[in-house]
Amino acid sequence: MSRRALRRLRGEQRGQEPLGPGALQFGFRDDDDAEEEGPKRGPGGRRPRSPGKEGVRVNNRFELINIEDLEEGPVVNGERSDGLRTEAVVSGSKRKSQSGSAEPRKDGESNVSGKLRKKKKKQKNKKSSTGETSENGLEDIDRILERIEDSSGPHHPSPPPLSSRKHVLYVEHRHLNPDTELKRYFGARAVLGEQRPRQRQRVYPKCTWLTTPKSTWPRYAKPGLSMRLLESKKGLSCFAFEHSEEYQQTQHKFLAAVESMEPNNIVVLLQTSPYHVDSLLQLSDACRFQDDQEMARDLVERALYSMECAFHPLFSLTSGTCRLDYRRPENRSFYLALYKQMSFLEKRGCPRTALEYCKLILSLEPDEDPLCMLLLVDHLALRARDYEYLIRLFQEWEAHRNLSQLPNFAFSVPLAYFLLSQQADLPEQELSSAREKASLLVRQALIMFPGVLMPLLECCSVRPDAAVACHPFFGPNSEISQPPALSQLVSLYLGRSHFLWKEPAIMSWLEENVREVLQAVDAGDPAVEECENRRKVLYQRAPRNIHRHVVLSEIKEAVAALPPDVTTQSVMGFDPLPPSDTIYSYTRPERLSPVSHGNTIALFFRSLLPSYTMEGERQEDGGAEGLDHNQGLNRLMLAVRDMMATFHFHDPEAPHEDHAEGDGEWD
Repeated sequence: MSRRALRRLRGEQRGQEPLGPGALQFGFRDDDDAEEEGPKRGPGGRRPRSPGKEGVRVNNRFELINIEDLEEGPVVNGERSDGLRTEAVVSGSKRKSQSGSAEPRKDGESNVSGKLRKKKKKQKNKKSSTGETSENGLEDIDRILERIEDSSGPHHPSPPPLSSRKHVLYVEHRHLNPDTELKRYFGARAVLGEQRPRQRQRVYPKCTWLTTPKSTWPRYAKPGLSMRLLESKKGLSCFAFEHSEEYQQTQHKFLAAVESMEPNNIVVLLQTSPYHVDSLLQLSDACRFQDDQEMARDLVERALYSMECAFHPLFSLTSGTCRLDYRRPENRSFYLALYKQMSFLEKRGCPRTALEYCKLILSLEPDEDPLCMLLLVDHLALRARDYEYLIRLFQEWEAHRNLSQLPNFAFSVPLAYFLLSQQADLPEQELSSAREKASLLVRQALIMFPGVLMPLLECCSVRPDAAVACHPFFGPNSEISQPPALSQLVSLYLGRSHFLWKEPAIMSWLEENVREVLQAVDAGDPAVEECENRRKVLYQRAPRNIHRHVVLSEIKEAVAALPPDVTTQSVMGFDPLPPSDTIYSYTRPERLSPVSHGNTIALFFRSLLPSYTMEGERQEDGGAEGLDHNQGLNRLMLAVRDMMATFHFHDPEAPHEDHAEGDGEWD
């Protein structure tokens, strides 16, 4: 009978019997025990063997080679020179001592079951270079990195945290998604609703940061839009969008559709080219004018998705070091798409996300600032309650950009300091310092721009004190005497940000500083005369980027203050007020712009009958080339007859028909 059967009859488990002096002798064993227990190993992980080779059952023929020739040596990297490894004690388990002999166990001491022992034998313990193993067989990554740093050389001080090294125009990816901000306000369930997070949708070619592709969009196919790297110097990379020949043909058709003044022509064009950017932006404006805000926003998002899929691999949205020249018409679509998306986000109640879009537009060309985002970034920072960012931008850019000469920065920065001083979680010293800084800056703003106070109080429905309203410094003369360019900037700021001043605490603080300014004016402060001379010199005429910003803002007070040379020219929604030094990569063929070379009579009949076309235009559109020139005259005569047939002449002597409802007199 085998030993296993005997143990079962006695009710014992293997390993419970006490170890005797001969328990560590190795020799022939029962086959059943050999199959169940497997070969026993010594403390170093090798099979021990008896001094004599005879009578020893050897399963591995290579373990007897040169074992007796090995000499003991010091422990190096967790290994001894005799091939034995030093092992650390694993928590929850008992191991044999390093001497190679096992300690005898006391009677009554229980071992783990045979099933757990099998699992332990199958588990492979991963050992590090130092011989230490973690609880789960995996070493802590931080410890490995520390050892690598220690072994590589002397320890160097760690760099400053990333937040202190970020560029002032650095954009964070997570803030480009409006759902992130909405979830913070209303919760994930209110934002996502019943939408399943793992709902299967149509597969799109790549993941994008600016928009989330929708299953209702047409299937994406490359429209022929791409981006190339122009140059890299001084840590900046200049890029430019490019149009393929197919995309150029679509662009020509789009321009012809815009000249027709018929939005349905753009809809027809989008049926064949669903991701043409300018068509999407122009149709978005048409939907917005018809109060279809949802469709307008969807079209802008589709335009952004089309352009983001064309990005160069080195183009980064967040680094603040990538540049796009606004003088290139291919790049302007990206500017306008970002601006329109930013406007939708602000109206949707996502000022933090809109601020990131504003920083992104400003980072594309911060020196020229083609859309003049400096007139808007302060408003979005105050709405997002990111007062620290606005103060930091003012401190870093005031020296070389003179931000205090813009009315919006002159009043928004002290307002940010004051709102920062109202926070209770800051130390008392910082609160008092912020309050003093706010009062100093707002007094400087009132002296530099006295024409802002009375319109601001009127917008806030606040009646000023008689001493303030009748004073010549803040009276009506201050608003009338300021230059037109300055009046335009003031109208833009008040039309956009006046509601930020309506809080009673802000009005009380403003009233205190207005009284101090009046005292300084009455005392003959030389800063008053200096600011007056500066206003006359600096604000003679606003640059073109400010006019472009006013057109895009659609603020009635600011648009009404535009000069006549801007209001009299046609402004296209897909390219408002293009720069005079435009860099064209390709030109539009003349045959696709017939309006420009039409005669006076043709233009007159075209304005009356949009369907009227000249004979030469029919040929260019694919008609027969051998048409007689008289056909154009015949077509003109037919158009005149159709026009005259629609006229109805009124005879004053003809008797009027009696209408039951129209006999009474007007009240």
